[in-house]
Amino acid sequence: MDIRLEKLTKVFQDKGDASQQVRAVDELDITIPSGKLIGLLGPSGCGKSTTLYMIAGLLKPTSGKIFFDDEDVTELPPEKRGIGLVFQNYALYPHMTVLQNILFPLQNLKVPKQEALERAQKVADLVDIGTLLNRKPKQLSGGQQQRVAIARALVKEPRVLLLDEPLSNLDARLRLQTREEIKRIQRETGITTIFVTHDQEEAMSISDEIVVMKTGLEQQKGAPQEVYNNPVNKFVAKFLGTPPINLFFGKVENKGLYIGDEKIGDSELENQDVIVGIRPEGFEVNDEGTGEFTIDIEQVEYIGRDKSIVGRNPYSENPTFRFIIDSDIKNVEPGKQIKATIKKNKCFVFDKITESRIQ
Repeated sequence: MDIRLEKLTKVFQDKGDASQQVRAVDELDITIPSGKLIGLLGPSGCGKSTTLYMIAGLLKPTSGKIFFDDEDVTELPPEKRGIGLVFQNYALYPHMTVLQNILFPLQNLKVPKQEALERAQKVADLVDIGTLLNRKPKQLSGGQQQRVAIARALVKEPRVLLLDEPLSNLDARLRLQTREEIKRIQRETGITTIFVTHDQEEAMSISDEIVVMKTGLEQQKGAPQEVYNNPVNKFVAKFLGTPPINLFFGKVENKGLYIGDEKIGDSELENQDVIVGIRPEGFEVNDEGTGEFTIDIEQVEYIGRDKSIVGRNPYSENPTFRFIIDSDIKNVEPGKQIKATIKKNKCFVFDKITESRIQ
């Protein structure tokens, strides 16, 4: 089932000043393809959870429309939308067993007992908690509790599954394991799923497509790697990637792209001051120390097959920047000055004023 948002807008009154308004979501136009897992990604306050709650029917839009396929569900109450919603805090009933928690929504729907039990067992097996049905939530790990919450949402056989920061309360190992499980479950069920997160690594690893948001506005939508490789503006480039992209004050002069007095590439742009973004993996360093970009090495960290380098350059937007090179590269030590070549496909040019990508 496709989900289509047309100029979806949500305006809140400022609690401190009734005359002030906050546009949490601003004329959002998005189509979420049937059977896909879409990540809504952005920093706190960007409007991603508000968007999710409007799709769920928990918040009423100020304006705009929400369609499930061709059905306008904008005014439809949550219980009639056919949605399954999983919250960050699991929201399990502590006095109930796992089975009772999963069965609870079916009891509200007055599903016959035997059918309800069969459906509960089926989804419990799907999320790999089929042997835990007699336990109470306090007897489960955080990852297992989250699976119970997902099973409870799926047992209703919803048309769409909505996940609001579902992994935030888990430790790093469980986050990795649970996001793999969510992806597996989504693929096996084929249910259209929206996954809200502020964690870009999480969104990129789990999503078929991501929607990057900022201050209620869509910045970019596309396959995760495509958005990473071709950011439309400085915000998207900075938000995606670990370590984050490195930014430098640069200029275009006589068809050359410069950082300071060092020409790092060519450009067809008119002469102007620009912001140059270089991904951490975009620095090519060799043992001979040849290249066009000067870096003062401050710190070297070994991370398996790679070295993570903290460097300085007087034109860096931040005091230091970080880049990744092969651990076999020699003569890269703290206190040394090296030269690097910049990989063309890892280097982006942004307008200094609008911050849109121009090269």
